[in-house]
Amino acid sequence: MSQQDEVSRVVDGDERRTDPTSGAGRVPDGDAPAGTASEQGEQMSEQHSDMAGIDDGAAPLADQPVAGAADGGSDPAARQLAERTEDLQRVTAEYANYRRRVERDRSLVVDQAAERFAGQLFPIVDDIERARDHGDLTGAFKVVADRVLGLLDGLGVTTFGQPGDVFDPALHEAVLHDTSPEVSEPTATTVLRPGFRRGDRVLRTAMVGVTDPEAPAPAAEPAAVAADGELPVTEDDQPGAGPAAG
Repeated sequence: MSQQDEVSRVVDGDERRTDPTSGAGRVPDGDAPAGTASEQGEQMSEQHSDMAGIDDGAAPLADQPVAGAADGGSDPAARQLAERTEDLQRVTAEYANYRRRVERDRSLVVDQAAERFAGQLFPIVDDIERARDHGDLTGAFKVVADRVLGLLDGLGVTTFGQPGDVFDPALHEAVLHDTSPEVSEPTATTVLRPGFRRGDRVLRTAMVGVTDPEAPAPAAEPAAVAADGELPVTEDDQPGAGPAAG
């Protein structure tokens, strides 16, 4: 007998309840239930499913969502996203305020520097205007004077104060006063020194002589009233007074 026949005989005579090759359980020939092998396999699968506690219509455990897993994971993320969004909005607003403050401070510094520089040129401009009044603004001196006045124009500084302007205490400094019937309100008739301003800001007031209108003549006083409230008696009111007989 060959070795292969011996192995076949041993396998055919094996009465163990477990198949050594596949590991599946065996059923004795006398106890084999009716039905095909496929039906037996389906019954075993159903028994295994019942033992695992899984119904036919139920989803597998791996596919079922874990209660609270999604909520527990999304709430912290949403809360963290909201916090980061609020931080970004706050930082953006603070940066915008910082930029506006820096621009305002820079503009203020530029204005103050321009006003200080212009203030140092005012005495030179006064000398130029006096030289112009005397007819000495000629030649090279006129060229220099024009450049100085051009600097004021470049800074946005303008002059004000002309004879005939209505007197304004905010713009004029009155050093002379007189009266005249030719004016109906206080008027700057003489300009001793021009004023300067940059935009709406007055850098120097104008020094002027002011002419006020003459005071009106006092009105006639009414007739005096007696102490007792009656008008005084005149000669025409005395009894017996009348036209003389002809």
